[in-house]
Amino acid sequence: MSQIFGRHFDLVFRLSLIGLVSATAGTILLWRAATSAAISQPIEQPIPFSHKHHVGDVGIDCRYCHATVDRSAYAGMPVSSTCMNCHSQLFTDAPMLAPVRDSVRDGKPLQWNRVYRLPDFVFFDHSIHVTAGVACATCHGDVSRMPLIAQEAPLTMAWCLDCHRRAQRIAARVTRRDRAQLSECSTCHR
Repeated sequence: MSQIFGRHFDLVFRLSLIGLVSATAGTILLWRAATSAAISQPIEQPIPFSHKHHVGDVGIDCRYCHATVDRSAYAGMPVSSTCMNCHSQLFTDAPMLAPVRDSVRDGKPLQWNRVYRLPDFVFFDHSIHVTAGVACATCHGDVSRMPLIAQEAPLTMAWCLDCHRRAQRIAARVTRRDRAQLSECSTCHR
């Protein structure tokens, strides 16, 4: 009987398999290193917006600026006119607010830089979490103490699952189907 594969096929196959596993592991390690490096590092923004001042000192609720957080998958970023509700009266000529004034005048939104970023294969819905009673600080930390916003949580799958498992243990009032859905893969991976 003739041999289907050559003598060296086994060696090539094993080396290819080792290379594939190594490349996958390397990619995962690089992604995790990049993700963890971003934690607690403020991201440069078009204006140095201080959550410490606006939330901590003045007491503005998160939903005033992130108006869609309780009814949309995305928290939403405020339009510049929201900022001008106060800043048309306060600090009207402050140089750091020039981009906000320009944005309103030109009708072009400010281009905020994302602080929290999930991989494309992960679906996250703010409204589900907010309406379930998950506090903003659970994921975002105590922004009332942050002069500049920085990622607070690692947003790894293990971190999210730990929270979901805690919610399963706490939520006795949730139906059996809803409890099972909290840790189903398709809940977050769509």
